[in-house]
Amino acid sequence: MAETIPIGSDHAGLELKDRLVETLRELGYAPEDIGTHSAESSDYADYAHPVAEQVSSGAARRGVLLCGTGLGMSYAANRHHGVRAAVVWTPEVARLAREHNDANILVLPARCLSEAEGIEILKTWLDTPYAGGRHDRRIAKIETEEV
Repeated sequence: MAETIPIGSDHAGLELKDRLVETLRELGYAPEDIGTHSAESSDYADYAHPVAEQVSSGAARRGVLLCGTGLGMSYAANRHHGVRAAVVWTPEVARLAREHNDANILVLPARCLSEAEGIEILKTWLDTPYAGGRHDRRIAKIETEEV
C-alpha cells in the first residue's frame, strides 16, 4: 500500500504544489491534495493545520507544505504536538532535516525555488532516513522541555 502524504499550499505555492503532487504519484506515493486549488489569495494556516493535524495524530507519517517563504506554514504546523516542520531550500538542508531532526513535514519556500529545485529537495527529503542515536535525545527535548 502506498504511503499517503498530505500536501497543501496557499496561493503562492499552488503551481509548485501541483507539480509535486504529480511527482509524488510518479514516485509511488499517494498524495492527498489538501489545497489550495486556486490562484486567488488564501491564508497559509488554512492548509498548514489540516496537514499538520494528520501528522500529529498519526493519520499520516509525513506531509508537505508550501507558501511564499515557507515561514508562515512552518509557524502554523509547528504548533501541533509531534510535528517537526522544516523550511528547506536546498537538498543538503533536506538531508540534514531528516537525518538529524526527523523532520516529518517538509516546508518549501515556493517563491525562492525553481520547479526542478523543489522536486530535487522533495526527493532528497523522502529518501533520507532519520539517523537516530544522539539525535533522539535532542528531539525528545523538543516535546518535553517547558520554557
